[in-house]
Amino acid sequence: MIAILCPGQGAQTPGMLAPWLDIPAVAERLGALSEAAGIDIVGHGTTSDADTIRDTAIAQPLLVATAIATGRELLGDAVPALAAGHSVGELGAAALAGVFTDREAMSLVAVRGAAMARAAAASEPTSMAAVLGGDPEEVAAALAQRGLTAANVNGGGQVVAAGAKDAIVALVAEPPARVRVIELQVAGAFHTTYMAPAVADLEAAAAAVSPAAPGGILLSNADGAQVTDGADALARIVRQVANPVRWDLCMETMLELGVTGIVELAPGGVLTGLAKRAMKGIPSVALKSPDDLAAARDLLEA
Repeated sequence: MIAILCPGQGAQTPGMLAPWLDIPAVAERLGALSEAAGIDIVGHGTTSDADTIRDTAIAQPLLVATAIATGRELLGDAVPALAAGHSVGELGAAALAGVFTDREAMSLVAVRGAAMARAAAASEPTSMAAVLGGDPEEVAAALAQRGLTAANVNGGGQVVAAGAKDAIVALVAEPPARVRVIELQVAGAFHTTYMAPAVADLEAAAAAVSPAAPGGILLSNADGAQVTDGADALARIVRQVANPVRWDLCMETMLELGVTGIVELAPGGVLTGLAKRAMKGIPSVALKSPDDLAAARDLLEA
């Protein structure tokens, strides 16, 4: 069984869509997804600079559109045997699994990105930091001491802490033993209670969607569980905005289910990197450009 994975915020890079536009079907899909989101996905994916696409309201629709467009090019009309997405990537995974349409995914992510940007701007200064290595109990204690949340538990010894800006700065200055802490260039403390206002906005938008049951296995960031009901899948995606991402549990579930390979849709690289540490021996392909499609298809057909 091959897992199809959709990356989350931070995976975007300037110009990442340029090579994909050479495929007419991908270019056409991106145009339609741009229209659905009300955002110039193609422009931001080709000419916008790093600071522009770091904006949450732009980054999130850009990432979901890229995953959906490249996923459709790889899979055609087929539903993934297993789909999962990291954070905002859950919207792309759910669309590919048939929970809602691609256009609905783009409408939802446009609301999500804008609402999270507003929530971050309205709060006290907040930030996030990658916490790499160390003893898990000592890391958890250090975060608790500073009132920080483990917003992303990514497995392979990687946790992303989130909370007040001054607490993140203090953690960077005085990390636990054998730990490297790197502050991230993000607009706020995502996947924490600071995002509660964004949950309400996304919930209102989700009320207009009539979700269907996933056509294959769909994993949830909340707990790594398989989600079989469309309404539950959508509700989990809404709640997840203000709750931690447990990608470590998603990877554990993939191993338990006997996943034999991983394809990370564009802009791939982050999730396959985590899998190499936590899912050792499982072959993977990251779609970084159209040149990677052949290897991905070979893995799907193996």
